[in-house]
Amino acid sequence: MHERSLPASPNWYCSRCSDVNSSGLLGVGAKNIIYLIDVSASSCRVVGELVGHKDFVSSFSFCQHAGQSHVCVSSSNDGSVRFWDSDNKVLIREHAAHQSPVAAVHWSPLDKNLVVSGDEKGVVVCHWHNTGDTASFFPEPRTIFCLTCSPHTWSSVAVGYKDGMIVLIDVSKKGEVTHRLRGHEDEIHSLAWSPLAGEDAFYSRPEDSEANDGVSAGDVAGCYLASGSKDQTVRIWSSSKGKAVMTLKLPYLKKRGSAVDPGVKERLWLHVHWPKGQPTQLVSSCFGGELVMWDLTRAGKQRWTLFGTSSEGQNHSRIVFSVSSVRLQDDRELLISTSMDREIKCWDLASLDCCWTLPTLGGFVYALTFSPVGAGCLALGVGDNMIRVWNTLTTQNQYDTRSFWQGIKSKVTALAWHPQKEGSLSFGTDDGKVGIYDVFSNRPPQISSSYHRKTVYTLAWGPPVPPMSFGAAGGKPSYSLYSCAGEGVILQHDPSRLSGDAADIDRLIRDTNSIKHKLSPHTDLRWKPDGKVVAIGNEDGCIDVYEAPALKLLCSIQQHHKMINTLRWHHGHGSSPELHCLLASGSSNATVYVHDLRPVIENPPESPVVMTEPFRRLCGHTSKITGMAWSPHHEARLVTVSYDATAQVWDVLPEAAVCNYRGHSGYLLCVDWSPVDPDAIWTGGKDFTLQEWRVSKQEFKKPPKGKKMVDLKEKMKANPKQKRKNKKASVAGGATPPEMNGETVTGGEKAAGQELSGEEEEDEVGSTNSAVPPSVSAAFETQRKSFTAVKSKDKPDLALLKKKKPRSMLPISTSMDHRPKEDLLQDCITLASVKHSPAGCVPGQGEHVHLGLFSDRQALYRMFEAEEEGHVEAGHFDSVVYLRLWSGDLQGALQLATERGELNDHLLSLAPMAGFEVWSRTAEAFARQLCLQEQYLKAASHLLSINRLYPAVDLLRSHKLYREAIALVKARLPADEPVLKELYTCWAGVLERDGHFSSAAKCYLAAGASFDAAKVIARKNDVASLRTAASLARLSGEASLAQSLALRCAKDLAVAQDWTAAQDVLSSQDSLLVHRLHLCAAELLAALLADPQPCVSSHPWASPGRRPSSIQDRVREVWEEHFGVSQTSAGQRSATALRQELKSVESPTPSANIPLRQVHLYSSLHLTRAVLSWLLDDDGQLIKELWQAAAWVRDAGHFCVSAELCRLLFPDGDIRVCSRKRPKTLDHTEGEAKAAADSLQAFVHYHRLYQHWWTHSAQIQSRVPLSAADSSPGDGAKDGAVNGGVSEPEGSVCPATGSFGELDFDASVLLSEHHAACQATQRSVREIQERLAAMVLQHSRAQGGQLHPEEKEADGPIVQTSTASESSDSQRPEEPETLLFLSTKMSQQQKLLADLPDTVKMFPHPDVVECCLVLLHLSKSSPAVSESLRQQAKDLLRKHGTSPAVLKASQQFLT
Repeated sequence: MHERSLPASPNWYCSRCSDVNSSGLLGVGAKNIIYLIDVSASSCRVVGELVGHKDFVSSFSFCQHAGQSHVCVSSSNDGSVRFWDSDNKVLIREHAAHQSPVAAVHWSPLDKNLVVSGDEKGVVVCHWHNTGDTASFFPEPRTIFCLTCSPHTWSSVAVGYKDGMIVLIDVSKKGEVTHRLRGHEDEIHSLAWSPLAGEDAFYSRPEDSEANDGVSAGDVAGCYLASGSKDQTVRIWSSSKGKAVMTLKLPYLKKRGSAVDPGVKERLWLHVHWPKGQPTQLVSSCFGGELVMWDLTRAGKQRWTLFGTSSEGQNHSRIVFSVSSVRLQDDRELLISTSMDREIKCWDLASLDCCWTLPTLGGFVYALTFSPVGAGCLALGVGDNMIRVWNTLTTQNQYDTRSFWQGIKSKVTALAWHPQKEGSLSFGTDDGKVGIYDVFSNRPPQISSSYHRKTVYTLAWGPPVPPMSFGAAGGKPSYSLYSCAGEGVILQHDPSRLSGDAADIDRLIRDTNSIKHKLSPHTDLRWKPDGKVVAIGNEDGCIDVYEAPALKLLCSIQQHHKMINTLRWHHGHGSSPELHCLLASGSSNATVYVHDLRPVIENPPESPVVMTEPFRRLCGHTSKITGMAWSPHHEARLVTVSYDATAQVWDVLPEAAVCNYRGHSGYLLCVDWSPVDPDAIWTGGKDFTLQEWRVSKQEFKKPPKGKKMVDLKEKMKANPKQKRKNKKASVAGGATPPEMNGETVTGGEKAAGQELSGEEEEDEVGSTNSAVPPSVSAAFETQRKSFTAVKSKDKPDLALLKKKKPRSMLPISTSMDHRPKEDLLQDCITLASVKHSPAGCVPGQGEHVHLGLFSDRQALYRMFEAEEEGHVEAGHFDSVVYLRLWSGDLQGALQLATERGELNDHLLSLAPMAGFEVWSRTAEAFARQLCLQEQYLKAASHLLSINRLYPAVDLLRSHKLYREAIALVKARLPADEPVLKELYTCWAGVLERDGHFSSAAKCYLAAGASFDAAKVIARKNDVASLRTAASLARLSGEASLAQSLALRCAKDLAVAQDWTAAQDVLSSQDSLLVHRLHLCAAELLAALLADPQPCVSSHPWASPGRRPSSIQDRVREVWEEHFGVSQTSAGQRSATALRQELKSVESPTPSANIPLRQVHLYSSLHLTRAVLSWLLDDDGQLIKELWQAAAWVRDAGHFCVSAELCRLLFPDGDIRVCSRKRPKTLDHTEGEAKAAADSLQAFVHYHRLYQHWWTHSAQIQSRVPLSAADSSPGDGAKDGAVNGGVSEPEGSVCPATGSFGELDFDASVLLSEHHAACQATQRSVREIQERLAAMVLQHSRAQGGQLHPEEKEADGPIVQTSTASESSDSQRPEEPETLLFLSTKMSQQQKLLADLPDTVKMFPHPDVVECCLVLLHLSKSSPAVSESLRQQAKDLLRKHGTSPAVLKASQQFLT
């Protein structure tokens, strides 16, 4: 087996593409192969492969049970599930129960015989390893992404789907669904069960225990399940309750110096892994390849820890797909991860540091070469668009590799180290690019400005030849870089000036050797190590040897008869001089030739020598030769690689086979001998692997005989004709293209390493069975697709070689010339008699119709008539038209074609010969015909040719080709043509209906309808569209429209908290100054209220800074400083004009459905009016507007925000002090202003009351718990306590002390008798309305038909419950509630309500009953409440606290 190896990259986008068993054996699915890797804490080693799947491996799992850990299972897109023995690398059993690609498979951790798999159609299959039985279930018609078996209940399986659904099924009950876990919004990438049974693992925090809904630990049997989804969240689920108990949002980590933008949807695969024995720790992948360890017992940023933070470069650079763990014998737990960066990493779970990294390959290994200067430095050219440089001699890290990808956009197909300059590596790519990397620096590569048109096959460093002129600085020899590519051209590049043009050496070869004919395309070149001669291989199999520097042709080797793929000169150090001139060559034939060129090189001939016999012939390979290398440690020892998937070592002089290596599973493409170890050879190929192997350890000596070749030889013996047939078929398939190493797969491998193309699949199968015979290999390999497409249809293929004979225009006369010989001779006599005695037969008619061709014109016309009749009967009307054209009846021909609808361009081009009328009529008919064929543009152009412009425009418009119609009108008609505006308007309407508003606006602008243009752009209703529409309206002079659109745009920006942009939109129009003031107040309000969501942009003056005396002071300061609005402002900036303009702006009725940001805007509107009233010294309006500002927030249900706003408006708690900076005192003695002031003061004291209570909430709760169960003061108090407690730390004013202090405000304001009566009456009205509604509903159901017993039971309690809540009197059966009774009661309550003063209803107070309860609670633990205040509260409770909840809460105070 191989010593060291780089395997193929693990497959991407698979939920479980790798797994590790208890012995430390890692299995990784790559392409259609599973690689087995022995892992430890210090190193890893590829130990084998499991080959057999026909499509890429989608999932892999080991059996984790003792005594059976060597057994594993894999699934594939080919629909199969295979069981393997990893010790012997053999297939145990294959199941084909799935009909679709299998997405996931898992071996149960609890049952050693159970394996569960799921496919893309949603089918789940249970496989029993011991019996081979299967059972299929179909729990959900969804696409399965992942599944996992429970480690605690053998029958429980979790399945994750593409649409975000997770389903828990019981396989013992035929796949019955036990829970559907909903919460994720996108693909489920991974699932992991907690290693600990039960659901009490991480309830160590109070908030988590609250989320448990009161279920104590251990009450319900179950287990936690972790899930990772594309929606960027990890969720922890309770399997017993079927719901999520925790959600973990992925952290946005800084990467490459910039923060991750949460708004940008990045590529993500979220894998989760729950390590064994660590129930509170969870491992997950993250955005950029990082691994995160979550501590489920912590909160905030302490909850997660990154892997690999001890040093740079430990983490993956791209997303992670799979994670698995193993505990070693020394109790160290290792974590293995696979990633899109094509690396497998091992992590120590104790330190979270990376132990080692195994690079993998994502494409064919096209080239490998050891550096001649840096010992053991191996470069790889790979089909995943990267170069790897591996230091193979390092002792600390045996896989010390670096990857180079900058400047490379396609497969790396050729490499060459500089012979003397260390670290200088040239590369060639599949897209024809040539460049040079300095592998010891981080600089991007130098790229040659001269590109090849096809794939670069070979690179070589050699002495410069003309016309390149390099100076040899300091006596050191200089080198040129030579590249050979698929188009057959060799270019010479100047490495010091790659930006210059490269030279084609064919010109020098022709000039030096006086060659006039075209040179054969080149396929390879190799300079002799001493730089004296160069060997060039050609597509025709010829090898030419040229002498430097003039490239004089010394000899031509004509032994190969197929394309030369590789050439190698024997090394010139430490060997016999007679070996220095050995040249080995390999072609698309399977034989390797070695040529001795010493006589030609040492004694150059005057004229070129042709060599037809090789020095040595090495036979054994069964397919094309793709690479070779001479041993630097031996004399005349050569290694060759071939399409037969083997590497062969030869002892050249005796033509003896030394050993044969068969470790690859696909074609080999490159080989090199280790420069430091005589026994080590490195090979790479199409199986995506690089392998190191030892010559002394190989058991085979010669390549295997190919099965295909044996079968073909037997066929040839049985049927000698088969050989000639194959030869013809290969010629028909086409000549072998000039490509090196037989590489014909363009795009064969995929970067993801997941899928195999059909061609690759054939390559893989062919390589295991051996290859095609040498005689047909080239044509078969290079023309595989085209050849296989027709090889089963030999007869049609031969028929295609014959040209189809066109139909005759004169079929009748032609058929008459195919009669028997006697009849043809008689025709000659008849024709002669007609010539000399016209009284005989009539040529062109009857049985002598064919003789019309040999007689006069009239006879020809008669023959044409007969032929026309025959064509009409056969349906060949085009032939009839041509016959009429030939006879000169052009008009008749056109008429016939018009009637048949068979006019064409050729006939129309002939129509002018018949006159303008005929041409015009024909053109119109052809236009109609083209319309039926939906060729409208062509039809319009033909109408234009006869100057029918308006019909052409109508034609285009009728078929909705408005763009073309407008272009035509503008090009041919005056600018003021009415039809142009009509076209623009029609097109705009169509575009508007289709949602293309920008294009529609352009049409309206072109038609002069600027108003419509602005309106249609505004229909999009986003910020950018509204801003554009406002600018458009302003430029067009539509002032009112511009104002309304700018205002709409500014409001949207304000809601998004993009304050700077909102002000910019309004600043373009002076008439919107008052709205700018409104947004200024809104911005200040949002900044001071500390909106939890960050704003997009803001002004410097809106920063909170030190808190001012009041918010209205701050608003007025900013207005005066930045907007020029003050008491002395005049004109449009006067407060009177601004307030009058702002009166037209209305705000809706407050409700709980309005978002908080909208609430801020509406509240700030009243704040703006209040400040304007302040500037006008209108104290009454000022207090009413301040009341409205506070009421808006309060009525929208935002208790905390309302409390904070009251503190901002009146920091001292006294509403009479409107401003300290500008002494302003408000005294209202009558009317609505006094009512508004009293109401506002009551709410300010209301919030201060709760603030006083919350300061000592812990003490209060320990003594008198306030809950719905015992003493709730009402819904308002309960909600206020819950909501208000959230913001208490921010707004606390009273210091926390050991005992209560005196109340620092007049609490008697809260105990208003009038408002208590009003609130009680309003509660009674609401209760009566609810009972009336219930009674009407019951009555309507009864009227609709006989109620079912269930409906009666359901309806009965409605009335009983409602009446029970009113009073005990209504519960008596002798006085049932009737509609009349409730209506009378409603009238009484409404009369009481109407008798109350309007100001009481217009400006309400806080709930008086609630305030009474809070004051009485305070009085129990503190003397802060006076005795008179307590007595007043009790009196109000007895009088107005009639609801059952209040009565229950007040019992302890009133008894």
